[in-house]
Amino acid sequence: MSHFDIIHNVFALMEGAYSQNTIKSYYADVVHFVDWCDANDIVAFPISDANLIKFIDDHRMSHKYSTIRRKFSALKKINSILGYDDVEHSQIFHLSLRKMKRSQNQKRRQAKGINQDLLIRMINSQTNNITGIRNKAILSLGYDFLARRSELVALKTSNIDFLKSGGIRSIIRRSKNDQFGEGRLVYGSKRSAKLLKTWMKQLPNNSEYLFRPVYNENILNRALCERSINEIIKKSVVKTRGHRPREREVSGHSLRVGAAQDLMMMGHDLPAIMRAGGWNNIRIVSRYLQMSEHNIWDQ
Repeated sequence: MSHFDIIHNVFALMEGAYSQNTIKSYYADVVHFVDWCDANDIVAFPISDANLIKFIDDHRMSHKYSTIRRKFSALKKINSILGYDDVEHSQIFHLSLRKMKRSQNQKRRQAKGINQDLLIRMINSQTNNITGIRNKAILSLGYDFLARRSELVALKTSNIDFLKSGGIRSIIRRSKNDQFGEGRLVYGSKRSAKLLKTWMKQLPNNSEYLFRPVYNENILNRALCERSINEIIKKSVVKTRGHRPREREVSGHSLRVGAAQDLMMMGHDLPAIMRAGGWNNIRIVSRYLQMSEHNIWDQ
């Protein structure tokens, strides 16, 4: 049985025990390691200290320290599921990791926030075809809901409630800090309600997922992937005119960051902002809110 047959069997066992996003992340990291092992005539499993050291040395310049640590976490999990003993790392292994860490700038690069002014310009830059109609709704809801990428793609049509006041009410049932799906209540503006109604008219009857991929102007029958949210935000920023952050400075987190900063500018206190965005770590939110408009766009 090949390495890939073994991997597929392992990930089949993990179905239902882990979220789909976790499984996809583990799978990508493990496949990368197995490909590297095959290219170097190395047996991938059981993982060994010596092979992990070689992997660090080969990827010291091309990968971030945090990425390598994440990959090792995935490999350790799969190694354990396969029934192999945990690896006892040598001092040489720890020294290799420390060298990699010290050779890189470890200051985390914070995603730049997208405030309401820029959001409107991004929405207005979209085309009027099906893809553009969907993207307008994604951008508007991502900002109003302070939503993570995973939360946006998990939204279902049944989660949306159009209010008599003209806005939207919804519930985000599962998030990074809500693994058991208790959910948080979120509200959207009249702008979001109007854009979302236009998009939902394009959806086939009985559509489950709210945001779906569009290929050749045909709406596919599955949920949009998280990476697509990232691409939509980056491409939309590039299309706007005037003062804006650079493409590499924004990410799928930027709508969430910008909305939190705007709430602070409007006078909302920290607990209210944390509830709106589903945060439970005050340090993370404080880091977002310490960034003024000057540091967001003028660096």
